[in-house]
Amino acid sequence: MTRVINHLEEGFIAFLLAAMTILTFVQVVLRYVFNSGIIWGVEATSYMFAWMVLFGMSYGVRVHAHIGIDLLVKNLPGATRRVAGLIAIGLCVLYAGIMAWGSYAYISRLIRLGIEAEDIPIERWMLTVILPIGFALLGLRLLQEAYAIVSGRRSGFELADEAADVLKEQGLNVSSTDLGATDLDRKSR
Repeated sequence: MTRVINHLEEGFIAFLLAAMTILTFVQVVLRYVFNSGIIWGVEATSYMFAWMVLFGMSYGVRVHAHIGIDLLVKNLPGATRRVAGLIAIGLCVLYAGIMAWGSYAYISRLIRLGIEAEDIPIERWMLTVILPIGFALLGLRLLQEAYAIVSGRRSGFELADEAADVLKEQGLNVSSTDLGATDLDRKSR
């Protein structure tokens, strides 16, 4: 079931990116070739981008794509690294909760007021409902990471390690703990 949800999440993000690209391409062709355009095109692209970002932030947590400065944390002993990771996740969950609550209040107000989108003939809450959903998904993914740390499957809050990725591409082995260690060895070629 988790694999199906993960594929749906990836597919939806890919769909939004493709739809934005196609709509923007059509807009450019219409504007520069036919001196015309789609009235709602820019607004639709903006909302699709917002949906992609808000879905993407929880996806980024799942695949450890968010960047961070974790040089000090990676050098901590195992138990301390787990505690630091749980503190970081706790703060992120607090942030996601505050944003989910605030965006829920915002959406409720939009529903009460019946405000329509600027160029798209539907109520604005239908286009911005992703706000509380996106932050709730972020909170869920963060809680999954916290569970992985508590259950011992992860040694801490794992972030993207771009430096290690570049060194691996260059044929260097990097220890799993950090780049600050002196155990970089040239791979045998």
